[in-house]
Amino acid sequence: MVDIKKLSPKNFPPLLLEIPDAPKTLYLRGELPTPVTKLLTVVGSRHMSRYGKEVCEHLIQGLEGYPVAIVSGLALGIDGVAHSTALKVGLQTIAVPGSGLSDDVLYPRTHLYLAREILDAGGALLSEMEPDERATPYSFPKRNRIMAGMSHATLIIEATEKSGTLITARLASDYSRDLLVVPHSIFSDGGSGGHQFLKLGALPVRSALDILSAISIEPEGSKITEQQSLTGDEVRVLSHLREPYERDDLIRTLDMKTSDANILLAHMEMRGLIVESMGEIRRA
Repeated sequence: MVDIKKLSPKNFPPLLLEIPDAPKTLYLRGELPTPVTKLLTVVGSRHMSRYGKEVCEHLIQGLEGYPVAIVSGLALGIDGVAHSTALKVGLQTIAVPGSGLSDDVLYPRTHLYLAREILDAGGALLSEMEPDERATPYSFPKRNRIMAGMSHATLIIEATEKSGTLITARLASDYSRDLLVVPHSIFSDGGSGGHQFLKLGALPVRSALDILSAISIEPEGSKITEQQSLTGDEVRVLSHLREPYERDDLIRTLDMKTSDANILLAHMEMRGLIVESMGEIRRA
């Protein structure tokens, strides 16, 4: 039998009580994080790009070992990647679906197994809908306010100008939460929505250190040292790898002697800064 608890407001995630349209009741499967854990909502396109997927994985992997829990909506695309990556690195994750929490109605059906993995790993499913209530087009904007309201910050991985992801972003701003945005190429539709918020003062994110700073967590000394020990050439390579590059294209972009560039890239791969796969180089 599925164990679904009905929470009273005193048992809500504390920040959720601060929003003007807080739910009166929440239903919970699993366990919520301890109060000292920082909650980060991660949202993005259902039709994610390869860049969006890799950025989402890279940033969440960089949070490994810190008191951070990942909140997302269990949807296809970026939501699923955010939950899955959190599980891989041992971070607690909370799914807020646009449906009730019963196995019979949990949406999307494709992620029923993922929801069970979240619970098995000590995470949680959270919803204000009755346990057997099915998802509707109107239930998703409502659940977005829960994700934005319960979290210390919201991170937009990618979003087009008309993406539903921007609803969560607007709510986070309305609730005076930090809004973090991953920059994209100006030629990428997936960056157009997030770039709107960058113009309005959202914080650009290029590393997990940016996230930790936004949610007031002091990075471990060893990780700071690693960032500070990069050479100028290594910083230049990483600045170009916002998306994967073919090796030859990257070398041309760096405008270095081919022999020098190959030595540099080999050294960076040995240090674990980059990875080469199928002829493409990307950030590790």
